[in-house]
Amino acid sequence: MHPYIVSLSAAEAVDADRFGPKAANLARLGRAGLPIPDGFCLDAEAYRVQLAALDLQSTARAVTAMDAGAARRAALAMKLALLDGPIVPDVLEPLRLAWRALVDTTGAVTAVRSSALVEDRFGSSFAGQFESYLGVETEADFITAVRSCWAALWSTRVLRYMATHGASPADTAMAVLVQPLVSARVAGGGLSRTAEEKMVLNATWGLGSAIAQGEVVPDRIVLTREGALSDTTTGRKLHRVGCVHGGGSVPRALSSAPCLTPAQAVELGRLLRKVEDVLGMPVEIEWALDGRGFKLLQARPLHLAPPQVPDDIWLRHPGLNGQPAGVGWGAGRACVVNCECELSRVGPGDVLVTRVAGPALSHVLPRVAGVVAELGGSTAHLASLARERGIPMVLGVHDATRRIPDGARVAVDGVAGVVRWMH
Repeated sequence: MHPYIVSLSAAEAVDADRFGPKAANLARLGRAGLPIPDGFCLDAEAYRVQLAALDLQSTARAVTAMDAGAARRAALAMKLALLDGPIVPDVLEPLRLAWRALVDTTGAVTAVRSSALVEDRFGSSFAGQFESYLGVETEADFITAVRSCWAALWSTRVLRYMATHGASPADTAMAVLVQPLVSARVAGGGLSRTAEEKMVLNATWGLGSAIAQGEVVPDRIVLTREGALSDTTTGRKLHRVGCVHGGGSVPRALSSAPCLTPAQAVELGRLLRKVEDVLGMPVEIEWALDGRGFKLLQARPLHLAPPQVPDDIWLRHPGLNGQPAGVGWGAGRACVVNCECELSRVGPGDVLVTRVAGPALSHVLPRVAGVVAELGGSTAHLASLARERGIPMVLGVHDATRRIPDGARVAVDGVAGVVRWMH
């Protein structure tokens, strides 16, 4: 292949400094014999070459300007240039050839995924902050998706996230991961370790983005560290995501039916332990199940925290159960938000109570004491962001926005998955 393009199965694909930890971790799993989709990686050097060809280096540095207006204009200029400027022929032509070869070989529509050099690292997962494009069918759409992955490094929410981590997009680069889209009947996430020394799986119908974006309450399956089933709670999966040809509502009978058989859950638990062994640390994963079996889609470091014993006073008050993000205990004033336009009401130290806990809420995390959401599960992207900040979060809490009084004193246990409030 061309120097900028490397097969995911190649030995050099494990180089996170060239292809980002997302692609590199997948390559490591594949080389260890674990099931991953085929694909190829576009080196982050191609992004740097593109910036140089468009003479964007000084504009990139201006994004960190003290003047907020100048910084916003520079970020917009970066995005527009990367979306519209001509791609260097030395990058464009081999990229087109690699995509055509992948499509000819697999016969599948493709997934185009950001793989920034800064994401999927311990303490900076960037979960849900960049972009993935699923079900890409045409060459023109593929090139647009690559451009959009590059431009995602300059989006407002990424800039906010980087600012809270003392980082700048001018100091990093964006690689791109291209794979055939897994035609998932079931998909989800997994945590290889909890505070109780268990493993947790989330599962939903269709593609896993419904879980990642906090759009459903997924099934929650708990296994022992040895891989035996411990507990299963079916979710409320009223919606499923498919490729451009599928998706939509789920029949009510199916919405509350388990997505995985016990045998499948045990098999997936074994894969989860193997991922932990290969990467040498507790991990959270994303996975999909098609007609040929399980495929691992992503693996990143997992943040852990010990449980906290609540004060007895809280145990005397009403509570609701949900799926814990896995860290923290916090208390504050409940701020019930039913629309994003109301987020300005959320003050420092409040507990945000909302319906959907999507990664777009990441900019609220630095100022809240906790988050409670009616939808979502332990492996949602916002749960990952909460774990790295040590912020307690409980998701999948039925009727939370109706039952928890706005302004009430609320306590959130992000390890046990319980939220309580004082009248």
